[in-house]
Amino acid sequence: MSESLNFKERFFNWIYANPTIAQWWAKLTAGRTGALVDLSGDIPFAHMRKPLATARGALITTGGVHLPDQPPFDMENPDGDASYRMIPGDAAFDSLTITHKYYNHSDADEDLNVMFPLALFRELTAQGVIGGVAPRHFGFMGHIEGEQIPILNQTTAPEVAAKLRADGVDFAFLTPA
Repeated sequence: MSESLNFKERFFNWIYANPTIAQWWAKLTAGRTGALVDLSGDIPFAHMRKPLATARGALITTGGVHLPDQPPFDMENPDGDASYRMIPGDAAFDSLTITHKYYNHSDADEDLNVMFPLALFRELTAQGVIGGVAPRHFGFMGHIEGEQIPILNQTTAPEVAAKLRADGVDFAFLTPA
């Protein structure tokens, strides 16, 4: 990777780490892409139908988390990669990796729990705080634009939603990059 590309990536990581810029970018992108989100009102929220102590949870991340033997996310397509990687609930935590160049994941490289708190979910289950950990979790790449948006909205997101329902998941914990 060239020095200028490293600088460019670091610069954009620094810019998008600013919450005001990140919110502006999200609104601009959602408006441009026709996302199914009403940005004028409150954030959509679904109430839990059972106590957390009996609920099964799944992790979904847009941080590019995956197993090393799975294909890395496509970093060459400027519109991103709308595919996902299935991560087993019993995956060895130290075997997970990150493929993503659109954010600084150095902290997540040090401790993946900041991005993908699977170890924490296991602890919360052992303590009886949550009812259980889903048998599978999902890693996405969080940089999706242009031609990749319909693929995400019409194919991959519905596939993952069906898998979560099939796994009896009561709540999903989304960790954005």
